[in-house]
Amino acid sequence: MIVAANLKTNLTRKETREYVNAVENFALTNSLTQDIFVFPATSSLDTFETKVTVGAQNAYAVQNGAFTGEIGLDHLDEFGIKTILIGHSERRHILGETQELIAQKFNYFKELGFTIIYCVGEPLEKREAGTERMMEYIDAQYEGIDTNYEKLIIAYEPVWAIGTGLTPTNEDIVAIHTELKKKSLSPLLYGGSVKVNNAQEIMALENVDGVLVGSAALKVEDFCQMVTFAEELDKLV
Repeated sequence: MIVAANLKTNLTRKETREYVNAVENFALTNSLTQDIFVFPATSSLDTFETKVTVGAQNAYAVQNGAFTGEIGLDHLDEFGIKTILIGHSERRHILGETQELIAQKFNYFKELGFTIIYCVGEPLEKREAGTERMMEYIDAQYEGIDTNYEKLIIAYEPVWAIGTGLTPTNEDIVAIHTELKKKSLSPLLYGGSVKVNNAQEIMALENVDGVLVGSAALKVEDFCQMVTFAEELDKLV
C-alpha cells in the first residue's frame, strides 16, 4: 500500500528534514514495509539519506531556463529526486494549469523515468450534475496521459473535499475508484480530507491502494499512524 504526504506550502527546510527523519526512524523501528512518499515545499527540497521517497510537488517541463518562479530538472537532479506530483487540483484550480500544460509536464517527466503521482478529481458542481457529467469532467483530465506508464500512480481527489473536512461516503469512493480502475490498472490513491480518524477505513475499501494526505500529514505522529494502518491492512490480505 502507498501512503503519501503532500506538505504543500508548509515546513521550513529544517522542519522538513526533522519530519523525514522522524518518518524514516518510525518505519525502521517498526519494520514497516509500505511505500512512503513525502512531497516537501520547493524551498525545502534537499538530499535525504532515507528509504522514504522524497518527491517534488511541482517542476516545469524543462532542464533550466527563463521561467521565473519555477524550478527545472537541474534542481531536481541536484537532490536526486525522481518522483513528482502532477495535476494536483490546487495547481489546476488556483494556479490555472491547463490540461495541455499538465500533459506536457507528464510526458516530459515520463520520458525521464520519473515516478509520477497524477491527480484527478471534480469540483462540487460537477459531482452535483450527475455521474455522467462528473465522469466526462474526470475523463478530460486523462487527455494526453499515458495510463499504461509503468511508474504511474493515480490519486483521486474530490476537489470539494480538500481541506474542508468533508469526504464522500465509502460507497461513493468505491464507485468512483471502480470506474477509474477501468481507465488504468495503476495504483489508485484516495485524497481529500484524509485524516488519522478516517484513513484506516478508507484504505480498507475496494480498489483503494493507499492515500494522498494533505494538511492532516503535517503532524508527523498522525502520518506515521496512517502508515501503521496501511501495514496492518496489508497483513490482513
